[in-house]
Amino acid sequence: MAPHDGFRGDADKSTFRLWLGVIALIAAMTVLRGVYAGLTDLRTDEAYYWTWSKENVLSFLDHPPMVAWFIRFGTAIFGDTSFGARFSGLIAMLLTQALLADIVWRVTRDIRACFVAVAMMEASLYYGMLTTKIGPDVPLVLFVTAMTWALVRLAESGDARWWLAAGVFAGLAALSKFTMALLLPAVLAFTLVPAWRWRWLRSPYPWAAAAIAVVLFAPVVIWNMQHDWASFRFQAVRATSATASHPFSLRTLGEFIGMQFGLVGFVLLPVVLTGVALTAWRGYRRREAVAILLSTAVAVPFLYFLWKSLTLRVGDTWPIFIWPFGFAAAAINLTAMPKEGWSADFVATSWRWAKIAIVSGVAFVVAVMFYYLAAPFNLIGRSDPVGGEAGYRPLVERTEAELQKTGATWIATTDYRTTAMLRFLLHDRVPVVQLNERGRYQGFRAPDVSRIEGHAGLYVGLKPFDNPAIPPWTSIPAKREPLETVDRVWRGIVMDRYTIEKFSGWTPELSPPEDSPLFGWRWLA
Repeated sequence: MAPHDGFRGDADKSTFRLWLGVIALIAAMTVLRGVYAGLTDLRTDEAYYWTWSKENVLSFLDHPPMVAWFIRFGTAIFGDTSFGARFSGLIAMLLTQALLADIVWRVTRDIRACFVAVAMMEASLYYGMLTTKIGPDVPLVLFVTAMTWALVRLAESGDARWWLAAGVFAGLAALSKFTMALLLPAVLAFTLVPAWRWRWLRSPYPWAAAAIAVVLFAPVVIWNMQHDWASFRFQAVRATSATASHPFSLRTLGEFIGMQFGLVGFVLLPVVLTGVALTAWRGYRRREAVAILLSTAVAVPFLYFLWKSLTLRVGDTWPIFIWPFGFAAAAINLTAMPKEGWSADFVATSWRWAKIAIVSGVAFVVAVMFYYLAAPFNLIGRSDPVGGEAGYRPLVERTEAELQKTGATWIATTDYRTTAMLRFLLHDRVPVVQLNERGRYQGFRAPDVSRIEGHAGLYVGLKPFDNPAIPPWTSIPAKREPLETVDRVWRGIVMDRYTIEKFSGWTPELSPPEDSPLFGWRWLA
């Protein structure tokens, strides 16, 4: 055998082992996510989005409709179960990883870099675990990654038709969550900074892509036109209104930075940010389109959220859509450094830190999932993000017992989270009506009014918001008779206290006028 044939055979074996390692890691983590998705109850926002999946409306107050369609797809296969509601998230994670691997492969032609990018997703709590939480971010991550993949294909091939695919995916991303707009600077930089700018400005394809995205987003625009631009006003408060902001606070800034270390990875975050910074330097210096796209897709949203965190608590999932681009940039950077003359020691150290980040990150993700699946103790108390929304089944059991005892035929609530959890756990066997914030339910099908009008109900709500002297009770002339108090407990710690009361003498207004105190929703802060 010729020497080069032997080297080729060794390389083929190494590549094969690497592929086996990638497949084994993804398979094991997917199974673990599936177990988690099936064994843990939905969190309150997940149950809220599940209620959306039962409606036939163009859009919703809080977000565009894609998350409802994802949940409807899963529950059509697996029923109204936690696994059914979350199933689309498991599939979306696999598709995102495939797209991410292909992005890196087309830039580097290096299988090791592909493995690094995909493994970084598994090593981040954001994706290794939190993609099991179904929400608008799940389809958003998939479709913005697909949009970026189409633009990378465009840069690789020069085929202008890839603009059209990018337009489709951009429209689907816009149907998922409004924050995809933060990627527009990256797309503009990709189009205008490289030398090809005049080609694309004169071409009909980028404009056609924009038109496709707008047309796909049209259901959200139509719904808002019909409802006084409700969802745009609802979400714009955080971005534009002073009422959503707090005075300058190092606490909220520290929370955001600490949250990114915890959810991206304590070692992985600095590794990725280093890769993004070097990719940005390389991209803008050489006008490399893909490097510009990936680095800007991370830098602009991250800096925006960093700025907002100076006066506002940034939600845990808000930045989740940017980090796949960071993983791709970091992986590509590892293969680019040797070609640019970086020292062998620095390159080797960079690979070593990437491996440390992946191994430690995967171990952390697995440990956290086992904590929630199997541990008998509560390490964080009432601050636990998962446990803080668990333990609703005993409340539902006591509610069902009181329904039997009192002869009540429906349930009243005054917050959307309790409404959603009762509906999901009762499988809509009993009408559940939120008495206030009816603007959340515009266009929703009405519950069985024959079981409400003229019948006693049960009020189930958080204490102390049952106080008759505070809204919305000042606008509800109903008779309420206390029955019992129920603690919502998770692993021995009381998370919340609920009151169950007999409710009679008033029929809820399902569609009150917009100036009614029972129509408006609590503004975001």
